[in-house]
Amino acid sequence: MFQCPGCGGDLKFDIPSQQLGCEYCGGKYDPYAFESKKSDGIEGKGFEDDYEVTIFTCPQCGGEILSTDNAAAGFCSFCGASTILYSRISKEHRPNYIIPFKKTKEDCKQAYADLMKKAIFAPNELKDSKNIDSFRGIYMPYWAFYITQKGPLRLHGTKSHRSGDYIITDHYNLEGNIDAYYKGMSYDASSSFSDNISECLAPYDVKGMKAFTPAFLSGFYADTADVASIVYQSEAEQTAFTESMEQVKKVPAFSGYTIDPAQSGNGSINSMNTRTEEVDQAMFPVWFMSYRNNDRVAYATVNGQTGKVVCDLPVDIKKYLLGSLILAVPLFVILNLFFTVVPSTLMLICAVLALACALISTIEISAIVKKEAGFDDRGLLSVTDPQKLEQAKQKKVSSVKAKKASVGKGIVPIVVIVYAAAVIGFSFLSVLSDFLTANLFWIVLLAAGIVIAVIGFKNIEKVPKRRGMTGLILCLVVIGLGAIVKLFNPAYDAVYYGVSILSLLGVFFSLKEVIDEHNILSTRRLPQFNKEGGDDRA
Repeated sequence: MFQCPGCGGDLKFDIPSQQLGCEYCGGKYDPYAFESKKSDGIEGKGFEDDYEVTIFTCPQCGGEILSTDNAAAGFCSFCGASTILYSRISKEHRPNYIIPFKKTKEDCKQAYADLMKKAIFAPNELKDSKNIDSFRGIYMPYWAFYITQKGPLRLHGTKSHRSGDYIITDHYNLEGNIDAYYKGMSYDASSSFSDNISECLAPYDVKGMKAFTPAFLSGFYADTADVASIVYQSEAEQTAFTESMEQVKKVPAFSGYTIDPAQSGNGSINSMNTRTEEVDQAMFPVWFMSYRNNDRVAYATVNGQTGKVVCDLPVDIKKYLLGSLILAVPLFVILNLFFTVVPSTLMLICAVLALACALISTIEISAIVKKEAGFDDRGLLSVTDPQKLEQAKQKKVSSVKAKKASVGKGIVPIVVIVYAAAVIGFSFLSVLSDFLTANLFWIVLLAAGIVIAVIGFKNIEKVPKRRGMTGLILCLVVIGLGAIVKLFNPAYDAVYYGVSILSLLGVFFSLKEVIDEHNILSTRRLPQFNKEGGDDRA
């Protein structure tokens, strides 16, 4: 706690003025004016290595937040539980740098509200003004890497040209010198903060980093740093190499060559003498809100420096089904005006829709298994399962150019696209119904359904509450019924319509499970449950 020199009131960091402000007398003060004095026992470090904070611990999930004040919010920032947070005084290792908040809470709420206007299927709780007002400013710990690339550069290049019936490839040794550095490549140092959220919140402008002083924390909270920098070092070096390689290819002397990093020097990174010179611990600003649903939680975050919004976006099943109905009615009317679909073709269309739902469900189940295993969050994995960490790091390095899409987009838009495309496409192809309804086509359809179901069933046991099983079974059953009906080819249209109705019911339940699976992918298990003190039954 920092006291106002003028009136003795509490000082809080004022974002617009970037100074400590007193809410009683209105005084403004330089944060560095309250810095601890130089430690007598430590030379050359300027300030003490530790600073005193209050640590608040949630009894329900074990989440911890740090504060320089004596009071914390009445709910946990990580699990959203309204509870009494237990506190204790502790000394924490002080970071080297900090990026102070630039965006106010009102800026944060406005940016979030603008995004929610486009999220038509999001639960009402995410749009509720009370929840939006619960945004809290939290400083997240980061590792900032200083990476250099200096010395001789040796690369392997090729040029190809055609000569008659042959393609001739010429090989070249490309040599030069490189002098490059990357300062401030940042990765979050908290196992509580998901890697895919922190990556999507990036970039931070590291030019805005300032020397750390606890005064910047006044009025905000901070997360604890519990992930070692070595977890991200290889990824940071690989990213530096990839970026430098893109720049090297633009050099006029190397233009026109196809450069193969794998055959250059002693390996891709070593070919540019990539080295980590220094790793600094820093704190970056994040506006943070959580939405809890049983043992899952969705996070809404806003970059406290740039205002970029990254959200987990679960789907309200009622809103989605209503939206689908509103879309289906005019689509049905328009298609009915221009196309006539015979009963056997209708049965085929319904069976293909069921197969599409089964395919989407299987893809989602596979993604859930990977997510629950922690392969998308190296920080959490380093704390909970270090043995799997190396495997996760290798997967990440191999795809270092990670997608920048926001968290929570998921598979739901694909469902709408597949649904509309299937209906429109098969209506256009109804003129080819004699071919489409051939027995061979149904055999292929049934075989595809079996393969998809087998793949899905292999992963379902690893999915929470075995979601997806009912939908896969129903899709397989309705495709089988359609194949049987086509085999016997009854003369009564009622049989075809009956199977079509059953298929649509199967599609309906499958879609519901697809939404449930999407909601698992767009939420996350509370990471603090893996820490001592977390109660998974809460």
